[in-house]
Amino acid sequence: MFQWIRDNQKRVRQNVRGSLLLFVMIFGSVAFTLIVLGVSSYAMFENQASNKKQFRDLSFHIAEAGVNYYRWHLAHSPEDYQDGTGVEGPYVHEFQDKDGNVIGYFSLDIVPPLTGTTIVSIRSTGWVASQEQSSRTIAVRVGYPALTDFSFVENSEMRFSQTSIVHGKLHSNDGIEFNGITDSIMQSAKETYNPQYGPADSPGIWGDGGPTTFWDFPVPPKDFNAITTDLASIRDASDAGGLHFYSSGKEGYHMIFQADGTFKLYTVTKRQKYTDYCKTVYNGYCYSGNVYYDIQNETYDATYAIPANGAIFVEDDIWVEGVVNGHVSVGAGRFPVLESTYQEIYPIGDITLLEKESTNVIGLIAQGDIVYPYNVPNDMVVEAALLSQFKKIYRPYFSNTKNSLTIFGSQISYDGGGVKWGNPVVSGFINTIYIYDGNLRYLVPPGFPVEPTYELISWEEIE
Repeated sequence: MFQWIRDNQKRVRQNVRGSLLLFVMIFGSVAFTLIVLGVSSYAMFENQASNKKQFRDLSFHIAEAGVNYYRWHLAHSPEDYQDGTGVEGPYVHEFQDKDGNVIGYFSLDIVPPLTGTTIVSIRSTGWVASQEQSSRTIAVRVGYPALTDFSFVENSEMRFSQTSIVHGKLHSNDGIEFNGITDSIMQSAKETYNPQYGPADSPGIWGDGGPTTFWDFPVPPKDFNAITTDLASIRDASDAGGLHFYSSGKEGYHMIFQADGTFKLYTVTKRQKYTDYCKTVYNGYCYSGNVYYDIQNETYDATYAIPANGAIFVEDDIWVEGVVNGHVSVGAGRFPVLESTYQEIYPIGDITLLEKESTNVIGLIAQGDIVYPYNVPNDMVVEAALLSQFKKIYRPYFSNTKNSLTIFGSQISYDGGGVKWGNPVVSGFINTIYIYDGNLRYLVPPGFPVEPTYELISWEEIE
């Protein structure tokens, strides 16, 4: 009996061991299979992720290649915004590896500059030939930087008094005596020079002003033969949709800009003689002798809207003031260009923009001088880009002083200029404040000079 029991127990233990072994084998196989499948799936997932990342990275580089290609294209064909095709885009290009095999493509969308700007928008989408869904898109903007990026660009010697404040870059092809305050780069093309008022062999920039850490000299000069605008282009634009006013037959025209985007035009029939108010200055005459700059009589002509292309050309002298609502340049000149027929511009009152940092911009371009007359506001504001093509921007040595002149914009002149006399000031504007208008860097007044190379303005990836 006991023997039978022991035999049965032995058989049960053997059966249990067999069952456990079978259980371990079955579940071990399942676990091994799951591990193998998991590792394989993870490896496949990692491989797919790696490939996807590789494709996206390659697509990004292809998109960048598209941007670089079109910047190169604009460098060689600056006014071609249709990729040399003459039709609207998008423009698709192959992207090849070093062996000439096509491995991807980029598509370009080009937006040409808006009227009055030099900014070109480039949108490049790149993808790998075998994985179109991995595309990447880059958007950039490029533009011609204008000389209006400077508060001053002068071809001659410059002098700034202790009451001068300059915000923005300044450049002179000659030397600079600076006794004021600035907050930006100040450049002179001279290492040393002999100033009209000062010691011989003075440094390119010198004086009691500063900070001197902003002084930079010598630097390459600006080519005024290249940068001085050709008023003929404004004249042609005035004939092609702008406004062209011929000689008044009198003294010139008076323009008063209005906030509604128009300007009132008057014909000046008589100038105010300085003998009426100019005391003892230089042998009884004002600085420019018998040349008078103020209005005594005028007659109203008409009211005009600022033209769509912003070009106004006048073959006469011009007095200008008012509130500007638009994108406009006023050019004063005659052709053929003779020094005896240089036309002048007289800012006679405040010239302000209806809204700053907008599309409101005005440029005043004279073949001759830009002159501030005797009768100007005591605290005068000029929000404009001023350019004297062959002469200077100045106020004559009158027998009176004005408190302040604030320029919000840019001044470019071949022969320099000045708006105050004496130290302390005995004639002109006692306080002068020059403020750079960042809006003028790429929103250039019609006809104003720009640098010849496109510059990168912004870069971003579009998700």
